[in-house]
Amino acid sequence: MAIYAIGDLHLSGDSDKPMDIFGEHWADHGDKIKASWLEKVKKDDAVLIPGDISWAMTLEKAMVDLEWIAHLPGTKYLIRGNHDYWWKSITKLNSLFDSMNFIQNNSFTYMEYVICGTRGWICPNSYKFTDHDEKIYLREVNRLEMSLKSAKQRQGYKGIIAMMHYPPTNDKLEPSLFTETFEKYNVDYVIYGHLHDEISYDYGLQGIHNGVSYRLVSCDYVNFELVKIIK
Repeated sequence: MAIYAIGDLHLSGDSDKPMDIFGEHWADHGDKIKASWLEKVKKDDAVLIPGDISWAMTLEKAMVDLEWIAHLPGTKYLIRGNHDYWWKSITKLNSLFDSMNFIQNNSFTYMEYVICGTRGWICPNSYKFTDHDEKIYLREVNRLEMSLKSAKQRQGYKGIIAMMHYPPTNDKLEPSLFTETFEKYNVDYVIYGHLHDEISYDYGLQGIHNGVSYRLVSCDYVNFELVKIIK
């Protein structure tokens, strides 16, 4: 059994949102993701999806995309992205599918790992960080801590995997309250997305920092291939 990850699926099964307007590499990107998924993921594996799942504006319209994911192999763990406007009641979401687990202030156990996380927000920086940004930033740090506290209450786990949609640092890769929280709770892996295009990729923290392993898994960054996090 293994754990894979891929973010920013940007599915549009019930809306007219062609992704190839962002570049030819996005053409038929859903088919590319599905092909990789079917090739790699087995029934007992897990797949982490750190946000920007569907362009739909309501849960009713998002169902076609959620069902598309649900029918693929493996147990899925999802967090909200900045474009997931359909994401409302976490209780309702977690009642929809046996193979899909939605994370918000909570956590789930897969094998010997606890999976938790939050959407996140932009981190303090020198070019744009308003009072409104600070309010959301602090709220998301609190939500992350609530999810990690839920994880710590679980018994017999080997490690903690945290997901964020936004990068956990600013563009200078400076420490943030997110990275401090990961270190405080001894998180092993952090998976995130949100960043697109060659320039933005450089703004993503990668590799091991203060004992925490960070990985960017935006689907265009990983060439629409699911990446293995845990063997």
